[in-house]
Amino acid sequence: MTQPLISVEHVSKSFGGIQAVRDCSLTVQKGSITALIGPNGAGKTTLFNMVAGFMPPTAGRITLDGEDITGKPPHQLFARGLVRTFQIPHEFSAMTVLENLMVVPMEQAGESLLVALFVRGRIHKQESEIRERAEQVLEFLRLTHLRFERAGNLSGGQKKLLELARTMMTDAKIVLLDELGAGVNRTLLAELATDIERLNREQGYTFWLIEHDMDLIARLCDPVIVMAEGTVLTQGTMAEIQANPAVIEAYLGAGAAARRTAP
Repeated sequence: MTQPLISVEHVSKSFGGIQAVRDCSLTVQKGSITALIGPNGAGKTTLFNMVAGFMPPTAGRITLDGEDITGKPPHQLFARGLVRTFQIPHEFSAMTVLENLMVVPMEQAGESLLVALFVRGRIHKQESEIRERAEQVLEFLRLTHLRFERAGNLSGGQKKLLELARTMMTDAKIVLLDELGAGVNRTLLAELATDIERLNREQGYTFWLIEHDMDLIARLCDPVIVMAEGTVLTQGTMAEIQANPAVIEAYLGAGAAARRTAP
């Protein structure tokens, strides 16, 4: 088997006397669309936050493409190609959709005072290139008609599209999507799923997502990793997960699992 893109090795996270994640190990393969599911309180978001650098683990090791990234801050991981979105979009609400995309690339020439004073032609050239890229992304995601709309005026589903668009302005190795379907109507959610499939198939994006919409998971994801009580319970295809009594018990309780498995 090839080296995993993300490897989580015996990771734990404690908050005082509460252990949110305990001895958790899993991998995410390059080129996959991997799901992370589990009941509320299973530790999914805490694990995402540790992988994305928003909090350090109490114990364990995390690697990205073989490189130890344990405890590294988000901006360093962003530069290495690890991008995370949130259940509640974090757009720049007073800026236009186009401007939201153009601010994403790191180390732009205009951020340097010396360049701004003495090499303005370099700034204009780079801004032109970034704008062209942003226009291509907007066209890919069917957002061109909203390019000059303030991001704060977008619907919840359109903001999720904007977050996906912002990941496309980077050289992302892996995109962590937190509850893509939350607050999105079914029509737009189907379009988002299509966009993710295209990015995965045509541009080689790797996606790892937390999601509660089982229909969306069934459409997009293989494998599906299940967490419960802070650690990995099992993983497999969606069909295998849905038939697993331990998963049914974790979600619905032992009584429901017994009824599902009774002859």
